[in-house]
Amino acid sequence: MVPKTAEQGYADAQSDLGEMYDEGRGVPKDYKEAARWYRKAAEQGNADAQSDLGVMYAKGRGVPKDYVTAYMWFNLAAQDAGLPESVGEIRDALAGMMSSAQIARAQQMSRE
Repeated sequence: MVPKTAEQGYADAQSDLGEMYDEGRGVPKDYKEAARWYRKAAEQGNADAQSDLGVMYAKGRGVPKDYVTAYMWFNLAAQDAGLPESVGEIRDALAGMMSSAQIARAQQMSRE
């Protein structure tokens, strides 16, 4: 049921399908496919997918390692009051590995 609803554009199902590929649960583990589904949900404002996509970029799983993009996704996810504070803490820890110019760029990307 999840793949069908994900293909129909439901963000929660897309996030769930991304997690299935990320963990190899019911489908072969495939980080690239996980990132693709997380992105679809994240672009619709799904905070869980935004956080998960941030992890993918921070670790270079299925996407090129990119701290600026990771920070942007964590920053967007941190705006959701339903997620744990640890999302903001992860974003802040990531900032410790970035230059001030990179942080500024990530924050600009978040606003856009």
